[in-house]
Amino acid sequence: MHPHLNRINDGDKCAEVTRLLEECHARGFMWKAIGMCNGAKHNLNKCLRAERLERTKKNREAAKEKRKEIAEKWAEIEANS
Repeated sequence: MHPHLNRINDGDKCAEVTRLLEECHARGFMWKAIGMCNGAKHNLNKCLRAERLERTKKNREAAKEKRKEIAEKWAEIEANS
């Protein structure tokens, strides 16, 4: 499952790939049914995966920092008790 594709964002790295897939889908049902949009869909999936992995990495780093801060605060509380 991928995120909504109607995101309007100037910094969206997948905007061009999304536009290509939408153009392919606009050609009609038979065009999609015979697999003519599979390449565009595959490229979009790769782009969205790269975005997700980047977001996951940032979240993981933020969580590590937060855990470090909490551990330091607990150590301070323990030292002052």
